[in-house]
Amino acid sequence: FFFPQGFITAVLQTHARKSMIPIDSLTFRTVVTSLPSEAVTHKPENGVHIHGLFLQGCNWDWEQCRLTESEPGALFIQMPVIHLEPITDERQSTVEVYKCPLYKTSLRAGTLSTTGHSTNFVLYLDLASQQTQDHWIRRGVALLCQLDDLNLQYTDSCPVKAVLHWNYGFALAEESLIASIMPK
Repeated sequence: FFFPQGFITAVLQTHARKSMIPIDSLTFRTVVTSLPSEAVTHKPENGVHIHGLFLQGCNWDWEQCRLTESEPGALFIQMPVIHLEPITDERQSTVEVYKCPLYKTSLRAGTLSTTGHSTNFVLYLDLASQQTQDHWIRRGVALLCQLDDLNLQYTDSCPVKAVLHWNYGFALAEESLIASIMPK
């Protein structure tokens, strides 16, 4: 998708209508699975599975499902499938998390649109961590929807196809939701 913020809003709106909960009281619970995208075989009951995101500034521990320090020379790490589950604000987790910003590109800058939001920032995702919020902020940790051409030369383990997943669809999202926001 070229406008992931619209997709995120559509996911919340679909859940709000389905559950008869006001959309303004909804947020996302971030559940990072230990699955690669090929292993996901069913859509979630609520929310969507997303894949194709890259983590910059640290590493992801696939076994313990949490942030860890970067490996030497690793600039970007491909994330496993993430389940974004709509929940009400009061059901937020109290587990130690890093509110990780998700950007469309590694530029991390955008212009303010007419809605007052950045054209590059998408949302914050809560990622499990044993470190403080400040620890990861000082390291510049962020999630990216795609890598720019300059960065692709450093990521031979990340196929270009994975970069395009955000632009062309989320794994196993509700077909009616996809159809309602995809250009014809």
